Amino acid sequence: MGEIVGAAVLAHVPTIVMPDKERLALNNGRESTLHSGLHDLKREVLDVLRPDLVIVFDSHWFTTVEFVITSHDRRKGLFTSDELPRGMSSVPYDIVGNREFATLVGRIADETPNCWITPIDNEHLPITYATTNFMPFLQGDEAWISVSVCQTAEAADFDAVGRVIAQAIAESDLQVVLIASGALSHTFHSLRTLRDHEAAGEEHIFSQRARDADHGIIEAWQRGDHEAVIDQFDAFSLVRPEAHFGHYQLMVAALGGKKCVAKGRLFSEYENAIGTGQIHVWFDQPAGGWTKGNR
Repeated sequence: MGEIVGAAVLAHVPTIVMPDKERLALNNGRESTLHSGLHDLKREVLDVLRPDLVIVFDSHWFTTVEFVITSHDRRKGLFTSDELPRGMSSVPYDIVGNREFATLVGRIADETPNCWITPIDNEHLPITYATTNFMPFLQGDEAWISVSVCQTAEAADFDAVGRVIAQAIAESDLQVVLIASGALSHTFHSLRTLRDHEAAGEEHIFSQRARDADHGIIEAWQRGDHEAVIDQFDAFSLVRPEAHFGHYQLMVAALGGKKCVAKGRLFSEYENAIGTGQIHVWFDQPAGGWTKGNR
């Protein structure tokens, strides 16, 4: 029987893969903890857990009529960002997948009312930096799969997909880590001002309202109060979380939704990325299980 052995909300910001000199220059000579924190996470957590599979809930991959899960045996190529081609250009990636698991997810979804997840293995399927930016830091011998955020989905849809993925993990023999790849509040400064706000300090976050909202979410994660986070979704939407917070919605649904009691450990400071709120938070599997009902 498979299990989820850990989960995380991680920032995929382009600065983490910039050359050291350029990254430090943007942050007034100081290292970004979003960069160093991923190295810490690999050493302190992933190298210890040694999962069989990492599933990335990719906040940059928008689909429209369904969720999609990658089902390639292997994805290999060169990635150039259409958003930031100057910063991420012809970046090589080589990612082993798990076709059997993705097919299992698709089968369970087909048997689940009002749940649409399609495995896709097309060799020309684009990839996004919300997945590839983690590779230099976190990739080991395990398989990696990405799951899209459906832009027409509502809360019940994210919940259904997360639960289906959890069921597939339970029916497998895999040790799995979940990564919700994306930001908290997500409003950029304007083009004419954003170069004044490239440093990591939270004073550069777009607004005080966004900072306050982000801190509220982070503090609830640290308490293990995912029910409070879910109950705040409507209010949190006012500061425009990335991808409607779909990356977190999928992750927490797989962990039990409102019953999830996993406490977050910070692997970075709360940092700015040209107005957006970013952080790395790791959730260990609680001794009594992920949810209240198992304790």
